[in-house]
Amino acid sequence: MEGVSREGRTRGIEALRAVMLIGVAFAVLATPNAVAAPKFSDWSTPIDLGPIVNSAFAETGPAISRDGLSLYFASDRSTEPGDTFPDFNIWVAQRPTVDSPWGAPVPVPVLNTPEFSDSVPTPSRDGHWLFFNSRRPGGCGDFDIWASFRVYTHDDFAWQPPVNLGPGDQCGVGVNSAFLDAGPSFFENDDAGSRLLFFGSGRPGGPGGSDIYVSEQLPDGSFGPASLVAELSSPQDDQRPAIRFDGLELFLRSNRVGTCGGDDTWVATRNTVAEPWSPPANLGCTINTASSDQQAYIASDRETLFFSSNRPGGFGGLDLYMTTRTRM
Repeated sequence: MEGVSREGRTRGIEALRAVMLIGVAFAVLATPNAVAAPKFSDWSTPIDLGPIVNSAFAETGPAISRDGLSLYFASDRSTEPGDTFPDFNIWVAQRPTVDSPWGAPVPVPVLNTPEFSDSVPTPSRDGHWLFFNSRRPGGCGDFDIWASFRVYTHDDFAWQPPVNLGPGDQCGVGVNSAFLDAGPSFFENDDAGSRLLFFGSGRPGGPGGSDIYVSEQLPDGSFGPASLVAELSSPQDDQRPAIRFDGLELFLRSNRVGTCGGDDTWVATRNTVAEPWSPPANLGCTINTASSDQQAYIASDRETLFFSSNRPGGFGGLDLYMTTRTRM
C-alpha cells in the first residue's frame, strides 16, 4: 500500500484479524449445534385422565393416533358380563376434537384373545398398522410382537386379524424369540428411507434382564435381524421404547440405578437420526414417583406425554396420566 507506513499496515492487519475473529464467534453462536436454549419447557405436573378412561382395574400401555382423536391402551377390566378373570385386552377411547373430552373406551375385538394378554398397542404414524404384544398361541414363546393392518385409517374397528412378526424359522432371528419381546414402537425414517421397529426383549445377549432392540423392515414387509441398542440398555430391565416421530427423542421404562422408585420413565435424545442416542436421563420426580411410572408414549405434537402409574390418588391399580410441555 503506497503512502501507508509499516506500522500503519500492521495496525490494519490486526484490526482485520479482530473483525474476522468476531465474525467467526458470531457464526459459531448462530449454529444450531452450539449451546442453545432448550427446545421445550419442563414437563408439567401429570394429571389423571379421569374416571371415563380409567377404571378400578389396570390401564397401561397408552398410545394416541396422529390426529389426537383415538387413544389406544390395554386394560384388564372385563370386556363382557360374567368375565370374572379378565386378561389384558386392547381398548380405544375416541373424541371428536382434540379439545373434547374422551368418550367411554370400548374393546377392539379383532385384536383381542379371550384367554391371553394383549397389550401395549402402538399405531404407525400413517395409521395403517398397529403393533402390540400378546401371549396368544402361534408365537415364538412368552410375549411376542404382533401387527394388524387396516385400509381405512379413521376406522378404529377395521383392523384385520393380527400376524406374528417372527414365526417359524424366524423365531430368535428377527423380532420375536423364545423370550419376552414386547413394547413395540415403529419409526418411519424418511431421511434414510428405512422403517425401524424398536422394542424390548429378554433374549440373551444384552446387559440386563430386558434390553432395547431394533429391527429394520425389509422391502418385502418382513423384519430383519434384531440388533441390540447398547446405549439405551442397562444391567436392569429396559422396556417400551417409544420414539418421537422425527427420531430425535425416545422414552423408555426402566428400573435402572437412579430411579425415584420402581419403574421410572427415562428419555434419550440425539441431534440427527444418524447419531447414537444420549445416555437415558430420568424425567425427574415430578413425572416419576416412588410408585411404578411406566409405558410412556409421546404424541405427534411433541408436547404431550401419556403414561401409566399406580401412584396414590388414582382410580385403580394402574391409571393413565398425561403431562405436557411447550415449545420455547
